[in-house]
Amino acid sequence: MAITYTWELTSLKKKNVGNLTDFVAQTYWKKIGTDENGLVGEFSGATPFTPEADGDPATFISFEALTEAQVLGWIQAVVTGSYETHVNEQIQKQIDAKKNPETEVSSGNFPWSPPTTNTPPATP
Repeated sequence: MAITYTWELTSLKKKNVGNLTDFVAQTYWKKIGTDENGLVGEFSGATPFTPEADGDPATFISFEALTEAQVLGWIQAVVTGSYETHVNEQIQKQIDAKKNPETEVSSGNFPWSPPTTNTPPATP
C-alpha cells in the first residue's frame, strides 16, 4: 500500500535581523499523503529558522527571490529521521481511520438495551 506525499507551505513569518531584511524566521506547512484508493491524511507542522543557524549572509536569498520549492526544501531538510517517521505515521493513522471508521454507540443503543418506543406525547 503505497502513499504518495505532497508538501504545502501554508504560512510564514519574516523579520529583519541585522543586515538581513525579511529573514524567514518561521514556516507553517502541511504534508499530505494519498493512498492508492484516494484516501487522504495530512499533518500540519511548524518549522522555525534562526539567524544564528540559518542566517549566513553569503547564502542569504532575498525574500522577493525565494521560491516555494526553496522554502519547502529547507523544511524537508529538518523533517527527517524519527520526526519524519512520526509525521508519516500520523498520516497513515488518518488514512487507516477512513478505511475502518469507528462508530460510537451510546447508552440505549446497546444490543442488550431495552427497546425504545416512539410513542408520541399525549395531547391535552
